[in-house]
Amino acid sequence: MATTPANPASSGSANTALTPQPAGDRSFGFRDHAALWLSLGVGLLVMQIGAYLVPALGAKQATMVIVFGSLLGAGLLAWTAKIGCDSGLSSAGLMHATYGSSFARLPVLLNIVQLVGWTTFEIVVMRDGTLAIARQSGSFTSAIWPFLATLLWGGVLIALLSGSMVKLVRKFIGRYGLPLVIASLLWLTWQFLVKANAQGLATLWNRPGEGGMSTLAALDLVIAMPVSWLPLVADFARHGRDGKSALRGTWLGYAVANIWCYALGVLVAITTPSTDLVAALLLAQGGLIALGLILIDEVDNAYGDLYSGSVAGHSLKPRWSVRRWGITMAVVCTALAMVLPMHSLEPFLLMLSSVFIPLYGVILARLAGRSNVAALVTERQVNYSAVLIWFVGVVCYHACAQLAPSWGAALPTLVLTFVLARFTSDTPARVSATA
Repeated sequence: MATTPANPASSGSANTALTPQPAGDRSFGFRDHAALWLSLGVGLLVMQIGAYLVPALGAKQATMVIVFGSLLGAGLLAWTAKIGCDSGLSSAGLMHATYGSSFARLPVLLNIVQLVGWTTFEIVVMRDGTLAIARQSGSFTSAIWPFLATLLWGGVLIALLSGSMVKLVRKFIGRYGLPLVIASLLWLTWQFLVKANAQGLATLWNRPGEGGMSTLAALDLVIAMPVSWLPLVADFARHGRDGKSALRGTWLGYAVANIWCYALGVLVAITTPSTDLVAALLLAQGGLIALGLILIDEVDNAYGDLYSGSVAGHSLKPRWSVRRWGITMAVVCTALAMVLPMHSLEPFLLMLSSVFIPLYGVILARLAGRSNVAALVTERQVNYSAVLIWFVGVVCYHACAQLAPSWGAALPTLVLTFVLARFTSDTPARVSATA
């Protein structure tokens, strides 16, 4: 069992983000991990990206890419979850253990920025979805309603962040929220399968793609969603009782959600001649109720971003509690959602997210299989080899995206950074007794 490192906080406040979660405070089992990540994996954004795969790819080819990419991406997520659970460290703690206690502040800060951006984007998605549902009756057209809808969802997030994350996962998501969301997905899937059958299911299934996107580029797009959760997963996995259940639950839950939502997006796209996914879902029988439940489930995506961001913020300023950080960030994101043109900022957020693919290629290579991860948090100020490989990975990602887009960027970058970091590790990996 690794010894707890000295508290890195410069103040007298305990920096719980950079010290292992006490064993007595760990309550998540396999079902909790699976329920959490199945819920977090469901979202309108995932369906929209799934719809984007066609008609460039045929339905059969898109489905194969979705299954393989989801299993691979969810596997990376689960692997990171196991490291976080075995070590008891948050995502910020894993960054400190890999890159050094001084330099790690940079990726932690970048993570906070991207989480604020994505939370703001989620609030906009929830606001726009709410207004789309409300305006089915022909009312709620006044300019005041977007403002009020933004405040509504911001208030919901603030209320959730005032409570316990563990209780939210175990008592609400697992018992009530997830079953309702699964029922909604089942209903929508059935409705669009009936529609596909009426149009000729075999014909739609075997229709070739029109081109414009390679299989590897499509795979990159599918992997992008689970990889985007890499900087968050340890913040939840550290509450698990053992690493194996964290790995299995995270992998199963997220893979099922990612495959289902991407595939549903493809199904909607090939059966409904509409570029607006929300409008297409509303046209389905019972679509209003199903979309409403999925929209409610979007709350846990925004909550997950804010909770992880608050843990990261606490690692930088431990005098502020995780709860205080979370509520403050929720207020900021609600305000930003009222003034920022979020849809035009999406490319910037995706570019910012790209730095975390090589970041975690190095983290996985350096920390996987080690029994002393917690002790590495304060071992050195800067791990120069890890930092250099990360920078090389960022350059590789953007070079691939610009020079060889048909080959994708995520997989080549992950492989390159993992191999470089694994073979330049200054200490041989030691297998953990808890592995």
